[in-house]
Amino acid sequence: MSSITVPSTAATSAPWWRFGIVWLVIGGPAAIVVAGIAMVVVAYQGADPPVPAAVSAAAPRLRPSAVPTAPALQARNHAATPAH
Repeated sequence: MSSITVPSTAATSAPWWRFGIVWLVIGGPAAIVVAGIAMVVVAYQGADPPVPAAVSAAAPRLRPSAVPTAPALQARNHAATPAH
């Protein structure tokens, strides 16, 4: 009978952290998790305060001067009026 021997090379006997593909497999999902956590932190710190329901429900009934865009609307309307 003949015996089959597998040659031992440095690549097969190296520890797992010596292989580059392992770091690609671990690093990809790890980078996504870190980016997700960073996005949640940025979103939480830069969040605008919620608008109260009473103000948001009354917004369509407000006078044009009380709307934040009132100066822009007045300027637009003034530019469109004919000169006397």
